[in-house]
Amino acid sequence: MLKTGGMTALVIFVLGFASTSSSQLNAQATKAEVERGGTKDLTRLLNGLEEESYRAWQSKDTKFWSTFLSERFISWGSSGRIEKADAAREWSGTNCNIVSYQISNPQVSQLTPDVTVITHKTTVDGSCGGNRLPNASWTATAYVLEGAQWKAAFRAASAIVDPAKLPKRIVDATAAGRPASRDPNAQAMLSREQAIWDAWKDRDAKRLGALVPQQIQFIDIFGTHIGTRAETVSAWSGQGCDVKNFQLADAKATMFTPDFGILTLYASVDGTCFGQPVIPVWTSSFYVRHGDTWVWSFGINIPAHAGSI
Repeated sequence: MLKTGGMTALVIFVLGFASTSSSQLNAQATKAEVERGGTKDLTRLLNGLEEESYRAWQSKDTKFWSTFLSERFISWGSSGRIEKADAAREWSGTNCNIVSYQISNPQVSQLTPDVTVITHKTTVDGSCGGNRLPNASWTATAYVLEGAQWKAAFRAASAIVDPAKLPKRIVDATAAGRPASRDPNAQAMLSREQAIWDAWKDRDAKRLGALVPQQIQFIDIFGTHIGTRAETVSAWSGQGCDVKNFQLADAKATMFTPDFGILTLYASVDGTCFGQPVIPVWTSSFYVRHGDTWVWSFGINIPAHAGSI
């Protein structure tokens, strides 16, 4: 669940949505229009929204939040889990100087007719709060169709950095001690999540394959993007990590539709990956309900408390 190769991740969260221009028209594309155009049109639409979001962040446009973020928006900030109001305060871009950015290699996964995830490599030249931003990262944004408008439900990114700059291992005793939500959806998702982490610990490709659908993406804490099921299962069951035990804490399910929710939690691991102690991580797993079963369909792991803008 944590590794695929010898790269290390820090976290950069870059959010911003243009409140005017073509992005507003694109965001209002209806479900029927998307279904007629298929995945190609959906990719173009969401990639356009991503481009507009970075332009808005660069120009310090703070007006887009109320229109473009879902009221149930969820992600991570420097102190832990954040929601829409926190994101609006933390990610306004007013203390940032963004010289340039580039979005490349987009990949779209439509999880349900109303929920889509877009991932892409993001290159940024800039700073926030006087601190230089990581140059390259892999970003994931979830969009949910609310009425006639696609709204951002989640965004996070793992930045690609030198392996020698692995963040210091700092255990968050508060988060590690928080119990999971007793909400039935959270408990059902957490049960599946536990099974995936157990199979990862045991390097059991067969069990892992039985727990994930045919089309998935994953971004690990090393800033590595994996775009297929076969590559994901191979990476999770590979020889890079030696794990004795793990703990999943502070689990919470944020529901966007009756059949889609995002499970966020704090994970700590007793073990090593590529010879380095595994740092605590914030995990975000996207679950889709198939009948009576919640199925893991996308995930991104990021170093806990690595930082945010």
